[in-house]
Amino acid sequence: MKMRKPLQGRMKQLSAGSLLALCVGAGLALAPLTLQAQNFQSTQRQVLDSVVAVVNNDVIMRSELDNRVVQIEQQAQAQGGNLPPRSQLERQVLERMVMEEIQLQMANNASLSIDDTELNAQVRAIAESNGMTLDEFADAVEADGMTLASVREELRREMLMRQVQQRQISSRVTVSDRDVERFLTQQPGQSGDQRFIEEIRARHVLIELTPNRDDNQARVRAEEVRQRLAQGEDFALVAREVSDDSGTALNGGELGWVRPGQTVPAFEEAMRSLGENQLSQPVRSQFGYHIIEVQERRRQNVTQESQREQVRQAIFQRRANEELRNWQQEIRSQAFVDIRL
Repeated sequence: MKMRKPLQGRMKQLSAGSLLALCVGAGLALAPLTLQAQNFQSTQRQVLDSVVAVVNNDVIMRSELDNRVVQIEQQAQAQGGNLPPRSQLERQVLERMVMEEIQLQMANNASLSIDDTELNAQVRAIAESNGMTLDEFADAVEADGMTLASVREELRREMLMRQVQQRQISSRVTVSDRDVERFLTQQPGQSGDQRFIEEIRARHVLIELTPNRDDNQARVRAEEVRQRLAQGEDFALVAREVSDDSGTALNGGELGWVRPGQTVPAFEEAMRSLGENQLSQPVRSQFGYHIIEVQERRRQNVTQESQREQVRQAIFQRRANEELRNWQQEIRSQAFVDIRL
């Protein structure tokens, strides 16, 4: 299945949606660390892969750099972009790879990891955002000259770096109410008209897909849970017993007041179609199967509140960007880096 523009470029946009997605901004390419050899005449020696950078106790190989440069060149060609001369491009790309390697080493030293469930959810979300099933996504990846395994590994590395950045940057950046008020006073005419939204108080039970529970088994289990609830069993007790959403299970599956856009599309669509005190059928999302119950609805005026939150997020993002650059300069200066281009 061909896509209108390179999958990799689209994937990078989609996978950078959290606090410090603003921080990553680079495509990650993996190349095997095996030695590569060209075919020569029998009287000539084989040319082996070489080290282009030493980063603390690890190395970056020429094959890795070449693969990344080719990848960027293909993206630029497809998007009609211009690139600097090859030698300059190599140095820029290598510096980016050095920064990635430093952060991945920090993740390893901190024993950070991305489990398969989290990774699978991210891959599934990317596929769904592109309007594809997982099989269609895998076909599109292969059509772009990659493999699903390499895309998964690429995502794992990016998610690890994001974890490191979130740990380091979020604790360094604060936005006070006074910061928000100061910004608003400098922006006359920003009050806007009143705007109302509908909030829904809901609760749910989640049945996840796991290595030991496939899609069909999860759906059957969700149907069994719904039958128990429909027969009058207490929702909170059932949620505490069987829900795989650890964040809400102990609270009886309570989600609190939910606003538009705060849940994944499949969940929100099903929730908004329910009447009060009505149970949904099993609803499939990238997280598994949900049984949803709507408890209450209300209308909220969110014009001023929404405006303040948007300002807060804008200030936070700007400061986080600035702090990220400072932090990256710090870790770069503290690392042992030997460039061998």
